[in-house]
Amino acid sequence: MISPERSPSQSPRSPAAAAGAPFLSISVTDPVKIGTGVQAYISYRVITKTNLPEFEGPEKIVIRRYSDFEWLHDRLAERYKGIFIPPLPEKNAVEKFWFSKEFIELRRQALDLFVNRIASHPELKQSEVLRVFLQADEEKMDRARSYETGIFKKPADFLQMFKDVQSKVSDVVLGKEKPVEESTPEYEKLKNYIFELENHLAEAQKQAYRLVKRHRELGQSLAEFGKAIKLLGACEGDVMEKVFSEVGSKSEMLSIKLQREADNLLFNFEEPLKDYVRAVQSIKATMMDRANAFRQHFDLDQERKYKELNLEKLKFMNPEKYAEAESEFREANSEEATKKFEHIVRLMNEELARFQEQKTADIGLAFHEFAKGQAKLAKDIADAWRSILPKLEACSTS
Repeated sequence: MISPERSPSQSPRSPAAAAGAPFLSISVTDPVKIGTGVQAYISYRVITKTNLPEFEGPEKIVIRRYSDFEWLHDRLAERYKGIFIPPLPEKNAVEKFWFSKEFIELRRQALDLFVNRIASHPELKQSEVLRVFLQADEEKMDRARSYETGIFKKPADFLQMFKDVQSKVSDVVLGKEKPVEESTPEYEKLKNYIFELENHLAEAQKQAYRLVKRHRELGQSLAEFGKAIKLLGACEGDVMEKVFSEVGSKSEMLSIKLQREADNLLFNFEEPLKDYVRAVQSIKATMMDRANAFRQHFDLDQERKYKELNLEKLKFMNPEKYAEAESEFREANSEEATKKFEHIVRLMNEELARFQEQKTADIGLAFHEFAKGQAKLAKDIADAWRSILPKLEACSTS
């Protein structure tokens, strides 16, 4: 059984909310399996409705597969340093091989959530790569993917990649010190919080998975118990047969309810927790970008100070070369690296505030759905068994 879509609060798209106001509504629908075996994949219809002038029209429908969503994610991560790029559902080679209905629906919902989070982000929704993803036909999309994922990279790019790897290996072999890291009290506190949040979310998601599994196992056991008790009643005959048949029917009915609640737990409790585990990974990726920007800023600043000192010495020791050296010094300043680092820090602060607000709403909703489902299930179980107590009592005293 497949549960309905998760709450709209996690997938904001309501063009009718304010007539005439700018809107961008996206739906990922109709998953279809293409091909067989290890080459098989799932395609999705991505439907875009908008009144934004930068789009080609009010509605566009394109066909996309997982690797297209992956392309969108990676291009945004490259171009928007400092912003938490919404996470993608992870790849799962085993599940992909079987392509169960549950796996397909979970992935569809996760991809829908991914693209709508981008569309609701004040910066990301203006991205050119998002418009390409939402509007390009399959041929143009394949061409964009091939070009930007590296098939047509210049030889110089590969040479630079080789030099970077060679430099890192040399650092390890020569035992050079680790690169300097940002260590302000505020940032240390943030890093500790993010790592703790990841651990606690992962543990909560693991226990939620166990709850789903337990509900399914109990549901299956009740179904098998129901069949067995009916057969026992048929063997006894008369009054016992009627009473045991009702016990068996109640067991089978509760089995169905348990399976439904297992689906509800999976889609509305475990999956949101899992989604936020992925979201923390996105934050950590942004923290890595921040660390790289800080190192570049620090290294260039140190280099600037060193050159400034040498320049002062040159002014007195070799005045003829001073003018040339001063010109080179001004060209090699660290201002651009400093601005890049400060830009990432500013964006991260804004992103963290947005993340905390959304996390509070989404996790709160997930726990509300959990408690509501458990309360209803407990009531249904109590009502079912309570309804047959008089007959069982009469049977035991006769």
